[in-house]
Amino acid sequence: MVTGNFKIAFDSIKAYKWRSFLTMLGIIIGVVSVVTIVSIGEGVKKQISNQIGHMGPDLITVRPGKPVTRNNSGHIDAVNFMSGFVGNSLTENDVQAIKKTPNIAKTVPMSFVSGTPRADGRTFERNVIFGTTEDLPAMLNQDVEYGEFFQAHDADKNVVVIGKSVAEELFQETVPVGRSMQIRGENFVVRGVFEEFATAKLTPNADYNAAVFMPINVSKKLSNNQTNIQQILAKPTDPTKTNEAVKSMQKQLLNTHAGQDDFTILKQEDNLAIANTILNLLTGLITGVAAISLLVGGIGIMNIMLVAVTERTQEIGIRKAVGATNSQIMSQFVIEAAVISLTGGVVGIFGSLLANFFIRVTTDLEPVITLPIMGLALAVSLIVGIFFGSAPALQAARKDPIEALRKI
Repeated sequence: MVTGNFKIAFDSIKAYKWRSFLTMLGIIIGVVSVVTIVSIGEGVKKQISNQIGHMGPDLITVRPGKPVTRNNSGHIDAVNFMSGFVGNSLTENDVQAIKKTPNIAKTVPMSFVSGTPRADGRTFERNVIFGTTEDLPAMLNQDVEYGEFFQAHDADKNVVVIGKSVAEELFQETVPVGRSMQIRGENFVVRGVFEEFATAKLTPNADYNAAVFMPINVSKKLSNNQTNIQQILAKPTDPTKTNEAVKSMQKQLLNTHAGQDDFTILKQEDNLAIANTILNLLTGLITGVAAISLLVGGIGIMNIMLVAVTERTQEIGIRKAVGATNSQIMSQFVIEAAVISLTGGVVGIFGSLLANFFIRVTTDLEPVITLPIMGLALAVSLIVGIFFGSAPALQAARKDPIEALRKI
């Protein structure tokens, strides 16, 4: 009987191809949207994980303010999106305090400088300028592809090292070593160009490919001797004792801040947790909106099944006259609705594969579609079909066979 119901369902879809396709359209759009959005989120998470892995699991970041809220066990359970807009709480005293902390091998400050690089009549608007020290490449595990990074003896020289995007867009070439740019009325010579940084889109982290790095002493001069430290990077002497190093840093910084806990120390796993929290929130919100298409698709299925019940009143009457039970009639129409919805889900999966391929080819995003995501999408589409097909099926099952046969 069940096999026969499936045959009837497929025959009905074949008989009304366009009507069936339009009925599936809401389900198709919903599945494509949800699967694509979730896969983009998963892809960005993977990119962030790779980026953090490249910099090393022992990298420690100190940031001003309280960008995160921790629970009693010390794990991050919320992200404060307004933290980046509060006043800066990191100073050069903090840098010196971290350098004196036991178990800390290297310390690198990153001071933010406002300004727009200019060269040959062109400007690079989407830049970010940092003042830092000669240890930055080793801290980030990033090589300089062309030229070299500035050294300690360059502390007071107007030299810069730039990201790949700055080289290509501002100078229109990949190796602008030795060329000049202007920042806030000062001339700077390009000392080197970094290898391309592994970046992850849709995250609050700076894109270092679009960054300009200069000696921190020079950045202070450009900022009227004001040091706006955006973050301090550090690495422990022993990578296996990162937690102990963080506790020592916390104690040292509390002393320099007179006991005021207006800073945050983050391990790499914390940075990953922050990025995942933001991505999960965005993915959830957009997925919720996209899921409305599934609801609309379900309503469309219910509507077309109600029409089908009306059109096939005679068929229902004949089946009941020859002994079909209410449950068998109901099963027939529920299966038909489920087949329509599930078929739409399958088409939606193929559509999402095409969408993700297009995104990979045309953007820097790398969506990741997993079997659980596809399986969940198909399960939801099946549930939508069963749920919205139940009311028309119940209506068909309750039809009086005598009244139905009078339609003949």
